Amino acid sequence: MRVALITAGSRGDVAPFTGLGHGLVREGHDVTLVTHETFAGLAREAGLRFHGLPVDPQAELRTERGRQLLASRSGPGKLARMLAMARRLVGAMAPGMLDAARAADVLLLSGSVAPLGRAIADGLGIASRGVYLQPLAPTAAFPPPVIGIRSYGRAGNRLAARVVDSALHLTFAEAARHMRSALGGTRSRRRERRNWPVHHGFSPLVVPRPADWRPGLTIGGYWWPYVSPAAALSDEVHAFLDAGPAPVFVGLGSPTVPDPERMSDLLVRALRAAGLRGVIQSGWSGLGADGDDMLTIGEAPHSLLFPRMAAVVHHAGAGTTAAALRAGVPAVPVPVWFDGAFWSSRLTALGVSPGAVPLRTLTTPDALAAALTAAVRDPSYRRQATAVAERLRREDGVAPVRAALDALDRG
Repeated sequence: MRVALITAGSRGDVAPFTGLGHGLVREGHDVTLVTHETFAGLAREAGLRFHGLPVDPQAELRTERGRQLLASRSGPGKLARMLAMARRLVGAMAPGMLDAARAADVLLLSGSVAPLGRAIADGLGIASRGVYLQPLAPTAAFPPPVIGIRSYGRAGNRLAARVVDSALHLTFAEAARHMRSALGGTRSRRRERRNWPVHHGFSPLVVPRPADWRPGLTIGGYWWPYVSPAAALSDEVHAFLDAGPAPVFVGLGSPTVPDPERMSDLLVRALRAAGLRGVIQSGWSGLGADGDDMLTIGEAPHSLLFPRMAAVVHHAGAGTTAAALRAGVPAVPVPVWFDGAFWSSRLTALGVSPGAVPLRTLTTPDALAAALTAAVRDPSYRRQATAVAERLRREDGVAPVRAALDALDRG
């Protein structure tokens, strides 16, 4: 089948779909990754066709609006600002999404584009399915991860999810309405939400399927980002790793911090207070460190780097959380926004982390140093991380999506 796999957002919102797409290509499907132009290289390396969309997410986060997003103190506040930003940008992406969909038999839609993608699929009369990296459907078990709240209670959790769902649809409402009008789509939004199938790209070991989820929502395992068999760590990284005990990886991924120099200093001081060497990934914030016990790097395959670490300090995005679990190393999450608090809580519940150190509280190195000391010196975290990684290796997250496409193809 001709599959258009459509997503938008940061690298963490794109990279897992290179693994999903590559797995579908190996089964004979013709897959096009549809996302921001800046990620074209990821698609082509994975053997996928590519259809570019406008908007540079990194550039957007560096604007005044992006800085205000990070400065917001509450999870719901951050979400409101992000949806306002998306509302301004969605019109620019709609034509490219439509062009890609015209050449497809089925659309696989991430949570960040699903409302508009469904309108396009409806108008063109083609099938669509969700491929989500976060559990967004209403449940009493937890609130929607994107608001960064631990729990509102059972009734409150379900209500919060419905509010977020409505807010997301309102963000795309105008663009979706124009698309349906232009293409002649008529399916009701209520029916779409009730029956639409969604696959989730994370492990049921990490997030068990809620008992109160509706039918059609599946959790089948992680979609690991594609890494070429020829990929390797740089000579500089190898030399640093060989020069001493296993270091700690520190990276904040796509979130940008207002004062990278100050944040870099805090991170390095925490590592040194814990007596640990560090590999600092610059990320979109431009973090860095000097000294023989620290190495600053750019992009590097997490699947190759993380297994060599004593622990991983990260922003608890879905993708980096998964990579650390796959590597079997302890984690110290430093949640920054959206789903970071949710994935942090899962790491703690799994026993692979002593607990989170939220970025907003990171004003001195003390708490992070204490968490690092526990993560590295207490062998229970390493043992549990190893056990979790062994179980994750037995899962095949691509299989449920492949089976669904095969069923559509036969039907």
